[in-house]
Amino acid sequence: MIHNQEEYKTTLERISYFQKQVSHLRRMETNLENYRMSVAGFLTELDRMNLELREYLWAHPSQLGQASGTLCL
Repeated sequence: MIHNQEEYKTTLERISYFQKQVSHLRRMETNLENYRMSVAGFLTELDRMNLELREYLWAHPSQLGQASGTLCL
């Protein structure tokens, strides 16, 4: 879970990096099976990080516990 702006920015950077990796593999890998095996982990991680972003952005700042760093709903 993302707890603060710094983690939010880091997650955005990771998402960008993973997207670039997948784009590179799309251009370079000619074998369908190899491509799918290569990108599966990246796509799974992209899904997870996007879900974390959504949860963080859904929460109002007042819901984020400042002391504990946890979401307080």
